[in-house]
Amino acid sequence: MAESKYDLRKVIEELKKVPGQYHETDLEIDPEADLSGVYRYIGAGGTVKRPTQEGPAMMFNNVKGFSNSRVFIGALASRKRVGKIMHHDWHTLGQYLNEAVSNPIAPVLVEKEDAPAQEVVHLATEKGFDIRKLLAAPTNTPDDAGPYITMGVVRGSSPDDTQHDVTIHRMVLEDKDTIGMYIMPGGRHIGAFLKEYEEIDQPMPITINIGLDPVIPIGVTFEPPTTPLGYDELGVAGAIRNQPVELVQGVAVNETGIARSEWIIEAEIMPNTSMQEDINTNTGFAMPEFPGYNGTANPAVHVVKIKAVTHRKDNPIVQTTIGPSEEHVSMAGIPTEASILSLVNRAIPGKVTNVYNPSAGGGKLMTIMQIHKDDINDEGIQRQAALLAFSAFKELKTVILVDEDVDIFDMNDVMWTLNTRFQADKDIMVLEGLRNHPLDPSERPEYDPARIRQRGMSSKLVLDGTFPYDMKEQFVRAPFKEISNWRDYLK
Repeated sequence: MAESKYDLRKVIEELKKVPGQYHETDLEIDPEADLSGVYRYIGAGGTVKRPTQEGPAMMFNNVKGFSNSRVFIGALASRKRVGKIMHHDWHTLGQYLNEAVSNPIAPVLVEKEDAPAQEVVHLATEKGFDIRKLLAAPTNTPDDAGPYITMGVVRGSSPDDTQHDVTIHRMVLEDKDTIGMYIMPGGRHIGAFLKEYEEIDQPMPITINIGLDPVIPIGVTFEPPTTPLGYDELGVAGAIRNQPVELVQGVAVNETGIARSEWIIEAEIMPNTSMQEDINTNTGFAMPEFPGYNGTANPAVHVVKIKAVTHRKDNPIVQTTIGPSEEHVSMAGIPTEASILSLVNRAIPGKVTNVYNPSAGGGKLMTIMQIHKDDINDEGIQRQAALLAFSAFKELKTVILVDEDVDIFDMNDVMWTLNTRFQADKDIMVLEGLRNHPLDPSERPEYDPARIRQRGMSSKLVLDGTFPYDMKEQFVRAPFKEISNWRDYLK
């Protein structure tokens, strides 16, 4: 019998078999602030407001106002769950993704009859069409600009259709057929394609794909230089599953959607056109972002006009995230780990044994690098590795360097090394005036006028917690006896 194809529903069935990884409820939930408010307590983790914890992914089966749809949240809100989803050791997911990005399996086109995402079709020209009544997009906090699509994978192509890209952006439902899309300045291939369309004053056709095999949103978060312009990140998911992601031609726009999505929004980004992100609320806020703060509403987001919405006929699932959570750490952090490993392994092979982008930095702002030194001649190589990490990922703000005996996934152990193998007067490197992530609220000129000329600039920090190689005998951890059968005492 042929192996079944991967999609969100297959992954959910796998999670149901693992204790503590999946929970569903039939209690009615309001998508306006209540849904995210509940999950904040149950399983969000990461930088979300306390109290929170790492908990199961959750399916809400009874969403107020949306009788024919469900909302799924938290699929990736646990690194261990990501490992189970990928069928791989959660400690080395960065290495695993690095291998996948180097050996992509390209997506393939299928016919409409083989695309469950197009079982039901709604054209925007139909009487009564209203995306706000059709899609159960949550409003994460009472201050949000509106309902947001938070895990919609946007697919677009260059005007000559020779290059393709998939990315994730925050997208707010502004009107019955209008979405406001924030494309972060710099580095996004979709943004480069859009500039080409704007130069010829033509709308850019896109699809917004919602409810996916979770390896797809992880794979699409790769950025340059790991995935250069024109690299189709759907190939990463293809490599992980060893089966190509299936695409289908849109019903209303000249672009392809992901055939096994739960939902596909077909739309066009209007050229040289913008609108106020919070035009309906005027709260001044967008939605919660990964650093743990509500993002500032952008005065000029891109205008996206919807042409059609297609979905599965059997209770289609809206997949979402609450923003500052462990889910964002998985989506952004693990590909960043892979990008850092890719660059450092080429430049200084064998010196960085593992990389972790922890929750404290939302998967983007901080990385912990585990360093291997062979001899005295490797002293200093750890700091070169830190500089390479900044080159691999410009949104990185802090690098912590530790030795091989430190558990990089245990922040207590990481902080221990900074208290016992670190002197502030010699082990700190500060790099001024570099580009970083514009959602960090400390990165504004009024915070540091001398060094921050515009939003998105930062001083960057390296904390070298590795001991000097020639003093290694003085930094040996207490030598407990190795007991091979210790697990027997837990039976």
